[in-house]
Amino acid sequence: MAKKPDINPPIPKKISKLLEAHADVRTDNYFWMNNRDDDAVINHLNAENEYTNAILAHTKDFQKDLFEEMKARIKEDDESVPYKYNGYWYITRYEKGKDYPVYTRKRETLDNEEELLFDCNEMAKGESYFKLVGLSVSPDNSKISFGLDVTGRRNYTIQIKNLVTNAIEPDAIKHTTGSSSWANDNKTLFYTKKDEKTLRAFQIYKHKLGKTEDELVFEEGDDTFGATVYKSKSRKYIIIACYSTLTNEYHILNADTPDEKFKIFSPRVRGLEYSISHYNGDFYILTNKDKATNFKLMKVAESQTIIDNWKELIPHRHDTLIEGVDIFKNYLVLSERTNGLNLLRIISWDGMDDYYLPFNSETYTAYTATNVDFDTDIVRYGYTSMTTPSSVIDFNMKTKTQVILKEQEVLGGDFDKNKYTEERIWATAKDGVKIPMSVVYKKGIKLDGNNPLLQYAYGSYGSTVDPYFSSIRLSLLDRGFVYVISHVRGGEYLGRNWYEGGKLLNKKNTFSDFIACSIHLIKERYTSSQHLYAMGGSAGGLLMGVIINDAAELYNGVIAAVPFVDVITTMLDDSIPLTTGEYDEWGNPNDKLYYEYMKSYSPYDNVQPKAYPNLFVTAGLHDSQVQYWEPAKWVAKLRELKTDTNKLLLKTNMDAGHGGASGRFESLKEDAEEFAFLFSLEGITE
Repeated sequence: MAKKPDINPPIPKKISKLLEAHADVRTDNYFWMNNRDDDAVINHLNAENEYTNAILAHTKDFQKDLFEEMKARIKEDDESVPYKYNGYWYITRYEKGKDYPVYTRKRETLDNEEELLFDCNEMAKGESYFKLVGLSVSPDNSKISFGLDVTGRRNYTIQIKNLVTNAIEPDAIKHTTGSSSWANDNKTLFYTKKDEKTLRAFQIYKHKLGKTEDELVFEEGDDTFGATVYKSKSRKYIIIACYSTLTNEYHILNADTPDEKFKIFSPRVRGLEYSISHYNGDFYILTNKDKATNFKLMKVAESQTIIDNWKELIPHRHDTLIEGVDIFKNYLVLSERTNGLNLLRIISWDGMDDYYLPFNSETYTAYTATNVDFDTDIVRYGYTSMTTPSSVIDFNMKTKTQVILKEQEVLGGDFDKNKYTEERIWATAKDGVKIPMSVVYKKGIKLDGNNPLLQYAYGSYGSTVDPYFSSIRLSLLDRGFVYVISHVRGGEYLGRNWYEGGKLLNKKNTFSDFIACSIHLIKERYTSSQHLYAMGGSAGGLLMGVIINDAAELYNGVIAAVPFVDVITTMLDDSIPLTTGEYDEWGNPNDKLYYEYMKSYSPYDNVQPKAYPNLFVTAGLHDSQVQYWEPAKWVAKLRELKTDTNKLLLKTNMDAGHGGASGRFESLKEDAEEFAFLFSLEGITE
């Protein structure tokens, strides 16, 4: 093999910036990167991209092959299972060779002529990023509102399409969440406005068709809360939801009388979390009231919603988390989680039935899907596992029979789920707690310590990464990789206490759990430190930053996608999107106790002069969740201090935000590049 020419990484300038809080002074030499409008910043990001491209140039052909391989498994001319709502069947489909969805509907029966709602491929022409969200059809089916984002910053403009004339109305409502809800008069639309700087969703407006001025109907004054508005499944109420990490509050309005005032459901109580569903004169409340850590279900008459009137319907259980409810005319469906596994419990209102859908796998994911109709005995649910492609299933709750409506097709001809093994294993954390992992690999692999292994985790906000099937992941498995999801504390895999054990002043459990899983995987010879790779994004990118500071020797390579790594500086800046709403997750560093705890693990503040693994870091210039400068500064500081000669690469998407590229195939190119990085470290070239 010919010797590669020397390629030097960009060395950014250093401008010392002193940051002081609680009589503690931190020096940030790369604070200047915070200015997106500075040409020097853009030039540096472009230089980093050029360097990454140069280092990975030898993999370019392989990346193209990987892209084509991944794309070839995807059914390009695919469509969703239709669902019926208010007299129309709604369908989302993809067409061959196109990146974006086409939204259509058919009146009454699927045999009727298709009506085009939106062809996002046409709408996205000329845009480097495109996202359409929040489709909401008026009760008379004549109009549809939608949100558009063409920057990737999740700052949407709401517009309205007339479905009779197919014309887009002149109304254009900027700086919104993209979602909106129609009142029953077919001319009043409620939507949520965002703060233009912080992007906090905090104002609810009422828009009247044809009117130029919109009316502010609610404003959330607590900057640690957000607000949103939606319509109840019963279609009777417009509901404003106020939310923080620990507390909820709702305001309700009869959708028939949109010009009346919203009524508070029950005043907020610090630490009281709940959600509401309306049916047949009552509200059903999923809540943690009275220390119901794993939540319980309560009920209250719609005329007497104050908390003192709530009555218990399904009690709290210490071993079972209730994650959601679906209400039907004759049945109640509970989405539960016991010992990490999803359960769907079906209870008839007449008390005759109370049973669980049978799931027999060792590790899997099951969830209720689109269920918009009350008057049906059919519950639609989804099912997947690490080896089983996603299925959409209609289950008849009365006859206890089911029909598989759609199973994800994996094209290419050689996929057979029986060629792969999935299992759940447990590591022991340093405090003795057992940490579950979902594992998948190709049958026939010997567990001799020589297998490359990619370990993934998120571990924040109570967000659970359940075991799921990925056709993209097959490109790893078929080349000998083992793939592992570590269900670390900070998620909710083992119930609400699992989340509480990985947040605020318990946050370090998330990091030590991941490291304990890595040690276990090496000990049990699934892999070795020479072949172990780790990956996480956003808050999972924070996890990656901590593990390479604390246990760099365990990993040969790490992918940190849009990583949240400059924890203190971000959390002290309440002008940054999302900061104030994050205090209940991470703590408020204006309090010295939290400041010192955050500083003890913040990846950027703890970069050391030592050897680090090979690193591939991504960023999005327009990212509203993790600002691009966090990964950019982190990479600059790592490059300054690290003592090894391992790869350190930063790739910034200059046209996108937190989620990366918007097209379904464009995003595969990002996957192919990340996989090529891993394969190059393993010497895998095809």
